[in-house]
Amino acid sequence: MSDDDLALLADAEKDLVAEYRDRAARAEAELENFRRRVERDRQANREAVIAEVIRSLLPAIDDLDRADAHGDLVEGAPLTLVSQKLRAGFEKYGLRRVGEVGEPFDPNIHEAVVSLPDPDVEVETVKDVIQPGYVLGERLVRAAKVAVSAPPSA
Repeated sequence: MSDDDLALLADAEKDLVAEYRDRAARAEAELENFRRRVERDRQANREAVIAEVIRSLLPAIDDLDRADAHGDLVEGAPLTLVSQKLRAGFEKYGLRRVGEVGEPFDPNIHEAVVSLPDPDVEVETVKDVIQPGYVLGERLVRAAKVAVSAPPSA
């Protein structure tokens, strides 16, 4: 074999090694992307299931809120303890209440049930909360049903 043949063979070997390294690096990157996608989907599914369970229990929270508003939940009573434990369990998963009187109306978290013209406001503002809403992380579980004070139309 001549020196030219050996040089040609060495170049071909270098090209082949480079191609296989490139293929291996691409396959490794694809595998890592797949792992990230599976983990992201798994987390999204987990959050969706938690949100659905919480959504199904919100009527019980609403009943406890009404009982508390009527003075039926007194310190040390069994129903009060159940209420505290239920709320603590929801808070553990990051459930937050949304919809407060006086905050600006946000159609992303509020559902306007009624709009009342009010010359004293410059932007739509929550005047009354009919039913509180809840957010789990970044996911809206239930929009707050609110009455809105709106500036009079021109």
